[in-house]
Amino acid sequence: MFSKSFLVLLAISLTGCSAKYSENVLDKAEVRLVKDTGIIIAEPTPGFYGSIQYPDSGRMTADAVKAAFSHYSDKVSVAANCSSLSCLAQSKATLNGYYVVPEILHWEDRATEWSGIPDKLDIKLTLYDGLSQKRIASTILSGKSKWMTFGGDHPQDLLAEPINNYVNSLYQ
Repeated sequence: MFSKSFLVLLAISLTGCSAKYSENVLDKAEVRLVKDTGIIIAEPTPGFYGSIQYPDSGRMTADAVKAAFSHYSDKVSVAANCSSLSCLAQSKATLNGYYVVPEILHWEDRATEWSGIPDKLDIKLTLYDGLSQKRIASTILSGKSKWMTFGGDHPQDLLAEPINNYVNSLYQ
């Protein structure tokens, strides 16, 4: 029905049809997080690629982190004007829970559909104890879009899967 060469070409083309993710654990959590504990998430400063700034990237990153933690707590909020632990700690938002500080290390939005160059992102997530402000865990999550797209893919589309997987690992 199909020639062998067609099937080989189809197999090769499908290998580029899914995004790729990786994780670089910097500091592994020693204990599991407690469900239904308050979480305050800093909003990272916007990401850059070369001279291009992506103004909404910080908000989108914080929203993706909030969505992931919302599966485990009803007390999750984003501190829109804070991008660091020191800012969170100085705010009136001290809590008996966790602080999460995301940092955009790389945010690259490419016209993959015609250039074949994938979108890329690297996000560092660091989790702190809300009372002691000691670091609980830290990781760098990386994503790279599929190279075969038909438009509409962006770095923010790479946020949910690796962040959800990482947050799930903190509770299980």
